[in-house]
Amino acid sequence: MYRYLILLCFFSLSLPVSAAATLTLHALKVETPPVVDGRGDESIWQHASPTVVHDVVADIDITLKATYTNERIYLIASFEDATENREHRSLIWNSELQSYENGPAREDVLVLKWNMSPHETDLTLHSDRPYRADIWFWKAHRTDHSGYADDKVQFYTTTRKKNGQQLISKSGKVFYLQRQGDEGESAYLPELYVNYVGATAEKYQLVIPTGSRADVRAKGVWHDGHWTIEFSRALDTGHSDDLQFSPERSYRFGVSRYEIAGRDSEPQSEQPLYGCGEVGELIDLVFDPASP
Repeated sequence: MYRYLILLCFFSLSLPVSAAATLTLHALKVETPPVVDGRGDESIWQHASPTVVHDVVADIDITLKATYTNERIYLIASFEDATENREHRSLIWNSELQSYENGPAREDVLVLKWNMSPHETDLTLHSDRPYRADIWFWKAHRTDHSGYADDKVQFYTTTRKKNGQQLISKSGKVFYLQRQGDEGESAYLPELYVNYVGATAEKYQLVIPTGSRADVRAKGVWHDGHWTIEFSRALDTGHSDDLQFSPERSYRFGVSRYEIAGRDSEPQSEQPLYGCGEVGELIDLVFDPASP
């Protein structure tokens, strides 16, 4: 089983983007926006057109819908998941080493990855062209408590960057992947334990994010084998580390159920493919004008 997971992870990172036409997600103009609570039960969402994206790594379909007002954009994502995972890397005491180490728990996550480059890109981790991407990273444990997603920037470049991960493109070129948080404080801070406090301990202190890192509101609800996650952000945040939206344009993005980090699989964790996520089908967000 573990061998299969490792092969699947490696295979997924080398998959070409589908030759099929890019999908289109139509954002519906509304006067009264939905509440970002992860429920998605407002009638607004019944009128928005769904777009179904297949996540090749998770091997599931993700259904997306979008609406917008004059000030903000709203997106909702839903997908099947048999279990609700809201713990992440909870620490376990190692009596031999007399220290804490990461346990097997991995939280459920969903990533929206937006192209910020002036040129077209497949947004993958094996692209032959450098790009910059705006990352909206919802995390069931580390961010959902605050009502926000983690707002980050991803750099995929041929220039070596500090702490950048080396990747190989489709044609064999060397690239470097680096993700950095937007300006401000994140919704989680690492805890430091000098002494024993129990057999298990929380790895993170959960707080409210600040600055540009708090641009994306997000909330997820798991019910009866399904996640529903709502996102919202100002069309124009005024921050240089964000993609700015104009209803006159379209915007390309991708989604990933298992995060986009290019890591190897973790056979001992509860979610072995955590960190092995990848963009598959590309989506163009189009803002539909208000009905006359």
